[in-house]
Amino acid sequence: MTESKRQKQVAGLVMKELNDIFLRMGLNMTGGGMVSISTVKITPDLYEARIYLSFFKVEAKEAALEKIKDRSGEIRGELGKRVRHQLRSIPHLTFYLDDTLDYVFKMEALLDNIKKNKPE
Repeated sequence: MTESKRQKQVAGLVMKELNDIFLRMGLNMTGGGMVSISTVKITPDLYEARIYLSFFKVEAKEAALEKIKDRSGEIRGELGKRVRHQLRSIPHLTFYLDDTLDYVFKMEALLDNIKKNKPE
């Protein structure tokens, strides 16, 4: 199912504001690594935002994700203050682990391994 124009607009707004919120709350640097918001998906009714987080060089990704989930109420409150004039209702925030970066690193390692073991 494709996203509507309004869903894309709200997702862009939420992503922009959440990036700033994460920076100000110190959530973008966790466990010696970096946390970034890779994607924001909004449900068609605009009541839920699914935020996919990418962790770079973070050892305990699940623990870092739980830390962010524990502060989701605080994050949603700050988001509400920022977008209250643009949105009728503030979406419920659900955070997910985005493992595409891990997948890319794994594929690069496999390709390098194939190149090394290739008989010439």
